[in-house]
This record gives sequence, C-alpha cells and structure tokens, in this order.
Amino acid sequence: MLQAVFNAFGISENINNAIPFGNGLINRTWKINRGGNAFILQQINNKVFKDPEAIAYNINATGNYLHKNFPSYLFVMPVTSVHNDDIFFDENAGYYRLLPFIENSHTIDVVQDPQMAFEAAKEFGKFTKLLSGFDASLLKITLPDFHNLSFRYKQFVEALSHGNPARIKDSRTWIDAVFDNKYIVDEYEKIRSNPQFKIRVTHHDTKISNVLFDKNDKGLCVIDLDTLMPGYFISDLGDMLRTYLSPVSEEEKDFAKIEIRNEYFASIVKGYLGQLQDELTAEEKEHFIYAGKFMIYMQGLRFLTDYINDDIYYGAKYEGHNLVRAGNQFTLLQKLTEKEAELQNHVAALTSN
Repeated sequence: MLQAVFNAFGISENINNAIPFGNGLINRTWKINRGGNAFILQQINNKVFKDPEAIAYNINATGNYLHKNFPSYLFVMPVTSVHNDDIFFDENAGYYRLLPFIENSHTIDVVQDPQMAFEAAKEFGKFTKLLSGFDASLLKITLPDFHNLSFRYKQFVEALSHGNPARIKDSRTWIDAVFDNKYIVDEYEKIRSNPQFKIRVTHHDTKISNVLFDKNDKGLCVIDLDTLMPGYFISDLGDMLRTYLSPVSEEEKDFAKIEIRNEYFASIVKGYLGQLQDELTAEEKEHFIYAGKFMIYMQGLRFLTDYINDDIYYGAKYEGHNLVRAGNQFTLLQKLTEKEAELQNHVAALTSN
C-alpha cells in the first residue's frame, strides 16, 4: 500500500523505513527518512474528513499568507508530490500528505504544569493573531457543524425521541443536566447574531498535543490543522479550558478527582490574552468563562447523545463508556460554574492592564 505513496513523494527508501509515530486517533502517522532527512507521513482519515482536498486547500492558503506576511513564523507546510500536489490520492491507498519533521521538537500529551498551559495558550493565541488579517470566509469547511452547539443540541433532542429507551432511563441525571444548562445553547445563539463576535481563522482542536515544543518546553508553533476553519474564539479558548483545567481527563470514572485548577486557568488566560489583547472585542473578553462552558457542555452533550444512540459515533471500550464520559464533562461544567465569579476576577485583572 505504502509503495505507491513513497513513489508519489519521491521516496526511494524501502517502505520498511516507515515507523509508526505519535498517538493520534484519527489519522495514521509514520516517521520516515527521505534523502537523509526526516519527514512525517500521514494518511488522512476520509471517513471522518470527507473532503481531504479542503484540508489541503486551507493549509495551503493560510500557509502562503503567513509566509508572505510573517516569514519568520514557523508554519509546517506539506511537501508537494512529484506531480506538485499538496496531497496524494490513490484508490487503494487513500489520501496522504508529507510534512517536514521539525528537528529538536516534541509534542506533549498531558499538561503537566501551569507554564506548559501558558506556552500552549500563547501559541494558539499567536496563531489567531497572525491570521487576523486573513479573510476567514475564504476557508473551506472540513467538518460541517463541528462546533455548532445548536446543531449538537438538536441531535440530542432527536436522540431522546429515537434512541435506546433503556439507555435514556439510565441517563436521567445527565439529561437533566443538559436541560438545566440550556442557557449555554441560548447564549451561543445570541453570539451567532452578534457582530461583536468576529468570525476568525480558528484551529478548533486546541489540546496540548497540537503544539510543538522545543527542548526547553517552549512553544514553537501549532500543528494538526485538519480542523482549521472559520469559527469563534470560544472554540479555541474553550477547548483549552476543557482539556487543561482538570488534573484528570474526560476518561476519568472517579468524578471526585475532577477539579478546576485556578493557576492553570490564569496561565491559559495570560498566554492567550497576551497575544489577543488588542484583537478581541470587549464583549468577547467578557465571555472567557463562557468559552469553557460552551466546549465542556458541547462535549458532554455529544457523549450523552452517542450513549443514547448505542455508541454509533465514538464507540465504547466498556459498557456505559460514553455515559461515564458525559457524566465526567457535566461534573467539570458544574465545577467551572461554581468557580465562575472567582475566575472572572483573573480575567478582569488581565483585561484591565
């Protein structure tokens, strides 16, 4: 299978040279050698991303903009094939791209300290800032309705009508949590019609593993741009808050371990706002806590919907897996809400400077 891909990118080395790389769950990734230099080869999962050409277009468009306007910024552009294509397609092999491997860099799977959270937030904020002059409407949609909370809520309501009755009964606690926090959906609807919330070039997947760090754990750049699309800042900031604030992940079954770490929140806000202080509107800055609520609520909603629908999207490693994930996220939402006033003071202190 890989031989056709190697040929397309002018890789003369043996295909055994391809070594599985990283922990990504969507795309298959290998580290390879070509002519004495290291590269990253990725197979794009076209069951998830129905239009891989749209991904290539978006990366190429933003990469060219950054190269022209901010040539010193490290942007990992795909290597073109022997036929000068950004992406290679083969009916048997699928869709592939080749990326240069950045020497002396590494990724991190789990946020280990507040400084790490700061560095990641700074890099995502910088990325947004540098692309603030790029017309986001030129980007193509790679995952329709990915962070459309109204759409996700509609899917949930439909699941209550057509889903597994026994699972609906088991889910009553978290179904009630969905309805109790419906105001988050209502606020999202207001944001969509509010001109103070700008549509920007948005990463949409700001977990820390999508940042490249140097040997001193200083941020270098953001990577994994498959979900690069037009969006609101609440998606990027919110996903950082969702995945960095608690010491345990969405997989944790013991909800007593879930907490909001103030020092991590302050680091995220400082790193992100340090780049976007002059870019975000006053009304956007008032929605920093909401950004976390938005992403946590939406992820809990998606896990719960999938559980009710018999795990048809995320799958399950054990019985009730997605119900546990949903409960985890709604517990995290509760913890964030309880600390809202306290955390808002951090934001106010930084935005007043």
